[in-house]
Amino acid sequence: MTEAVETKRPQDAQFEVPEAKKQHVEEKHDHFAKGMAPIKPEFIVSVDVSKSASYNDDEAETGERNNDDHKSKRKNKKKGQNKNREVKQNKEEIRLCPVLIDPEDSNECTKEKCRNTHNIEEYLAQKPEDNEGTCPVFEAIGYCPSGLKCRWLKSHYNHETKKLIKDLDLMTKSKESNYEVNKLKQELRFALQRNRYELGVSKEIIKELDIQKNITASQNGASMGEIDSSSTQDETKEKMASYIEQPFKISEKKKLDLRGAKIVSPLTTVGNLPYRRLMKTLGADVTYCEMALATPLMQGTNAEWALPKAHVSEYPGFGIQIATNQYSASAKVAEIISRETTHVSELNLNSGCPIDLLYKQGQGSALMDQPTKLVRILKSMNASSGDIPVTLKIRTGTRDNKNTAKALVERVLSEGDTAAITLHGRSRQQRYTKQANWDYIGEVGKVVQDWNNKKEDDKERSDIQRTNFIGNGDVYNFEDWHNAVNTDGIDSVMVARGALIKPWIFEEVESQQYLDKSSKERLEILRNYSNFALEHWGSDEYGVALARRFLCEFMSFTHRYIPVGILEKLPAKLNQRPPQWKGRDDLETLLGSDNYKDWIKISEMFLGKAGDNFQFIPKHKSNSYE
Repeated sequence: MTEAVETKRPQDAQFEVPEAKKQHVEEKHDHFAKGMAPIKPEFIVSVDVSKSASYNDDEAETGERNNDDHKSKRKNKKKGQNKNREVKQNKEEIRLCPVLIDPEDSNECTKEKCRNTHNIEEYLAQKPEDNEGTCPVFEAIGYCPSGLKCRWLKSHYNHETKKLIKDLDLMTKSKESNYEVNKLKQELRFALQRNRYELGVSKEIIKELDIQKNITASQNGASMGEIDSSSTQDETKEKMASYIEQPFKISEKKKLDLRGAKIVSPLTTVGNLPYRRLMKTLGADVTYCEMALATPLMQGTNAEWALPKAHVSEYPGFGIQIATNQYSASAKVAEIISRETTHVSELNLNSGCPIDLLYKQGQGSALMDQPTKLVRILKSMNASSGDIPVTLKIRTGTRDNKNTAKALVERVLSEGDTAAITLHGRSRQQRYTKQANWDYIGEVGKVVQDWNNKKEDDKERSDIQRTNFIGNGDVYNFEDWHNAVNTDGIDSVMVARGALIKPWIFEEVESQQYLDKSSKERLEILRNYSNFALEHWGSDEYGVALARRFLCEFMSFTHRYIPVGILEKLPAKLNQRPPQWKGRDDLETLLGSDNYKDWIKISEMFLGKAGDNFQFIPKHKSNSYE
């Protein structure tokens, strides 16, 4: 059972202690003052923290090269990232033709040179031995889409009748409440790939913004070569007379109220559909897909269109985040999403991503240095996204000690109808080093608050919905969350690493206390994730390998959690490095292991034994024990 742990707060002193003496007392008696996590002595195995992992989450999540790694290579071979790690999984040596997955379908293969086998008995004879227990997918939805390829086949296959078993009642129930949404139809994807998709409103919006851009460039003394259109200045001004009013005003958008909402940040790699679905079961109100790039979406790329898929439980409260550097691309993508998806609560523009690849292309946080372009992109999205509200995510700026977010937010508020603005309290240059600047987040929040108050007082604009303001950065417990939300101007908090390391963080936010999850409860969370992963990727050999890989990616964060019950004081901070510790039972010790081979061992509890062909290379070298 989860044990609630009361927060220990220091009582008011009866007399004033000089500041110098306070500092001396802390240095003398606080044996955890030097960046060590406050673990009780009886659980410490070794106090040497030099061997503990040093994480760069920002670069690790994006797969970027650690530019400083080569400098420290001689000093510590286990620092930095595993560069160019292979994430592809091997496929079956003998593959069953897809048309034979369910023998009852009685389909025939129409390919002249099909490379797959059509002999069911031969395929079943060479399959690895089935995993023990009942297929998790069958238990969830009443049948198994992987059919004969399922790794738990014996639990839903009648060898005498040679038919798959199906639970018709459960199948009916699952169709009502357990399914995935926002899937792009195959014919639409082909139309995008062949550039045959018929666009409507975005065409006109792009023309309008082209004219505005040319007028601005002309007024600023730009040469004709810098102007998009070949028209003369007079012709350009003449075209402006055909101005098209935006088809959707902000008041006609879906209402977006994020005040007090429990929000999970968009997360690369680990923020997949099974993880988001898990977080909904643990109290999250709002989730976002992994950042999708606008150009591949326009081109109908399979991998990119897999990102906006969501579980029906995520809606309402599901947002699609896109990155782009062109208003033409954002307008088209916004129109496609509004027309072809059914379960989207908001469309978020990523103007905070720090990775070099996007920054050099003018995307992500690079847009903060190009406010005019950023505003045009927001306008194009607002005009083309139908009734889906548009939101923005930014950082404090691109460089340290030069915050530009406040001025940018003032301009965005005055020139566009943005339903919400999220501010990560770090600069691009800062990445994840140093703590997030919540004082500055509060200052920007006050700007948004004042703007909302002015709109309420303006009778002509009182029907326009307010702009939500969300803070982001260094929220790892319920106290961090409530301290932020109780600050004037901040409507809610977006949680990233805090929700990865401790997925039940929103349960703590709700109860306003630390929860001492037992090892069995934490294992059950991983089991639920595994089951959701199998439903999403499939229970065949390839799907199980994907589920195992992403479960290990998830555990590369969850293993960093230090159980509340073994801490001397609360909370443990993320920048405090733990000494080697043991748990209160063997399972708790195993769940805290930083050896990726132990993560694979844990995965075998739910997904069966990892085959010889399974490959997993952790993000960080410190997790690679060979």
